Amino acid sequence: MRKAMAKCRHPRITCLMLVLASGHAYAQENASSPFASTNNTDLRYQFFALDGSDLSENEEEDTGTGSDQVAHENASNPLAAVNNTDFRYQFLDLDGSDRSDFWVDGSYMLTPKLKIKYELHYWETDVTGSSESDFESFHLKPIYFPTQGEWGSWKYKLAVGAEWIVGFGNEDEGIGTGSDQIAPLVGLAFVKGDTVLVPLVQHFQSYDGPDVSTTAFRLIAIQSLPKDFWGKLDAIVPIEWKNGNAVPATAEVQLGKMFSPSFGVYVDGLVGIGGDRPYDWGVGVGIRFNY
Repeated sequence: MRKAMAKCRHPRITCLMLVLASGHAYAQENASSPFASTNNTDLRYQFFALDGSDLSENEEEDTGTGSDQVAHENASNPLAAVNNTDFRYQFLDLDGSDRSDFWVDGSYMLTPKLKIKYELHYWETDVTGSSESDFESFHLKPIYFPTQGEWGSWKYKLAVGAEWIVGFGNEDEGIGTGSDQIAPLVGLAFVKGDTVLVPLVQHFQSYDGPDVSTTAFRLIAIQSLPKDFWGKLDAIVPIEWKNGNAVPATAEVQLGKMFSPSFGVYVDGLVGIGGDRPYDWGVGVGIRFNY
């Protein structure tokens, strides 16, 4: 058996190769030649340093499912391929009363094409004339990405899914609608440079409790900013078919910063739009954990 260590030099590449070779050589021929008449077994390892980045020849090809691949996507986009958990708080002024919403808002990529989003809401409000607090609803939303591609200079990703909403039955306290709902959705995520546009359509239909039939049109715009900041605009225009075709439109702006790939914070500003607005104004804050 022999042990050989070789080094090679290149202006940008430094490599180190360790070879363990064994076997019986005929006429002292070198098994490193592919034409040598030898019986041999080599165990080989090669290491390359590429401008400070390590790459082994036996490294598996990136499948696009690791955390590094999704870390650059912003979890404020509901169609982003990310694993995250956000802890959020929003205060809403309800024209004489108010509401505080505390909730957990997260998502997990089960496969590169299937994502699960979840939310758990807890409200404090005085809409009944007295202060009440309790759990409001639980949301579970599977989202499937059947295809993606390019449209001109924009990259796009198609999403289809459905949201399951379970109310906790506290509507007598002014908390929630008191109905359980199914809400199918379809949307597209367009990406160009540091800009993301997401048009979405979702229909909410109750199957238990008070009757709800609402179609919501939503447009999300996210802009990456210098120093790991981002800005977001989220406009929602619902049409409540069972409530005289009321349109309780809202808009939310968000400014956030990622202090590391796994931790960020953000603030929200909210405003109700039109005569059917569900609130006058609101403010919020969130803490984000990516993993």
